[in-house]
Amino acid sequence: MYIIVVNPAILSQAGLPFSGVLTATVLLSFFCSLMMGLYARNPIVVAPGMGMNAFFTFTAVKGMGIRPEVALGAVFWAGMLFLLLSIFNIRSAIVRAIPQPLRYAVSAGIGLFITLIGFENARFIVANPATLVSIASFNDPIVLTFVFGLLLMSVLVVRDIPGGIIIGIILTTLAAWPIGRFWGDASAVNFGQKTLVNFQGIWSMPDFSMIGKLDLVGSLSWSLWPVIFAFAFTDLFDSLSTFVGVAEAGGLQDADGQPRNLNRSLLTDAVATTLAGLVGTSPGTAYIESAVGIAQGGRTGLTAIVAGFCFLPFLFLSPLLSIIPSIATAPALVLVGAFMMKPITRIEWDQLDDALPAFLALVLIPFSYSITQGLIWGFLLWTVIKVSIGKSREVPLGLWIVDIFCVLALASGH
Repeated sequence: MYIIVVNPAILSQAGLPFSGVLTATVLLSFFCSLMMGLYARNPIVVAPGMGMNAFFTFTAVKGMGIRPEVALGAVFWAGMLFLLLSIFNIRSAIVRAIPQPLRYAVSAGIGLFITLIGFENARFIVANPATLVSIASFNDPIVLTFVFGLLLMSVLVVRDIPGGIIIGIILTTLAAWPIGRFWGDASAVNFGQKTLVNFQGIWSMPDFSMIGKLDLVGSLSWSLWPVIFAFAFTDLFDSLSTFVGVAEAGGLQDADGQPRNLNRSLLTDAVATTLAGLVGTSPGTAYIESAVGIAQGGRTGLTAIVAGFCFLPFLFLSPLLSIIPSIATAPALVLVGAFMMKPITRIEWDQLDDALPAFLALVLIPFSYSITQGLIWGFLLWTVIKVSIGKSREVPLGLWIVDIFCVLALASGH
């Protein structure tokens, strides 16, 4: 459920209204979790994906200067592309074309990116003209409150306390309440308001202002095709890895050892991305946290259906949830980043022709503040190295096609 708060917190930095994105997040999570349960019959929850919301805000909108409405249109077209790939089963050829080490590296790189965003939101990492970035001063109550939240949430998660992330967000919000009242001043980070936590009520009618706000025509311009492909392919890799990981963890494979009902699950994931653009949020995807529910005994689609209905009450709790400051959700971003680092252990670091492209993709995602740049340079370096050492057979035709799109993206300035 942390996505109900974290997703609006990230997308609001792209200029979208917190309450509108919260409504979109709940609607997407409800309908697509319901579809996963009823149609795909899998105990997997669907919601706006971490990493995709960061790409939407910090790469597409802030980095490339794309209007939020145009970016939502790109999300919609990415979903349509994903649907076509799923319907015509082209995805298997694409998946085979992308080297496994690069998939692992991109997943971990997105984790580092999300962690950096968490540190930045908390003002724990700040700009420094001498060193580019540095640690903030610990005289700042905002920084101290974030550190408290990070330590508390880490302990709760490590001790396997149910709902540890949500408990940590709530307690960090309470710890932030004195800021601007008894110590410190949040004016510099809270739009001129001295206090950081401001109560505006408990409930209100849902804000449907983001529904249908996408720009379908403007998002089809040639310069945005790299963004559409990045949304579609990253979502594809993320969902595939989730289905494989959850199936292995819960023993949910079919007779051939493949994840159960994979085609229907991928189709549901594609619908989630398409619907996301229509309701006003970043792409939806299957959640690896679903493994927790499976471990507790959830084996059928009924698990996803019940989880979907649990989202609905939060349609009416936007004022209550909007009191949560970014320093309360920032520790959650840091921990989610840590959760996404596991795949790099599967990279053969002694195999340098595999490791170097993977490393470049891994570090460029956070260092360039762009998931797209990490993908592009990882793919291109893989191809150059493999061809130069006589291993061109490890560069399939599909990857050559992806490389062409990478070069076009660089030529267009994105």
